[in-house]
Amino acid sequence: MSPRKLKTDPVILEMPDQKMAVVRGKGAPDKVFSQIFPALFGSVYTLKFDLLKKGLESFKVSCPRARYPDAHLYPKDEWVIIAGIPVPENITSLPQKEPGTEVKLETWEYGTVAQILHLGSYDQEMESVERLHRFIAANGYEISGPHEEEYQSKPDAKVLKTLIRYQIKKQK
Repeated sequence: MSPRKLKTDPVILEMPDQKMAVVRGKGAPDKVFSQIFPALFGSVYTLKFDLLKKGLESFKVSCPRARYPDAHLYPKDEWVIIAGIPVPENITSLPQKEPGTEVKLETWEYGTVAQILHLGSYDQEMESVERLHRFIAANGYEISGPHEEEYQSKPDAKVLKTLIRYQIKKQK
């Protein structure tokens, strides 16, 4: 009998590339998110409701994601943060809702990824990150993209749910 899989067990899966509404910031996430998320959510929800008003097909607003391309190189207050929310592939422009914070369209590449569901506070993620790193190596892969998090609960939830994800490739 194989061991029972828990929802917090790491997994390897294939993800398609995704068009994203994206904002950039620099600094500790707890400081930067309050500056950039209003622009990101404002743009995406305005887009959603503009499509509905025009009688066009709209979309469900997904959980926000953030990529940290240099978190392993710098202290937290110097991190580059690239936050995004998926938007439909046919979108060619985004409404801008917050002066001084531009929301752009980008395509985030995925392919083969490894991810783990972390339950608990953000400052307790390291154990989950290390577990995911060990899982990646034990399965013959190496990390080939930035650290990414998908926030599946609101910051004030009783139990925070965060998907931690890396693009991976087979080790040579």
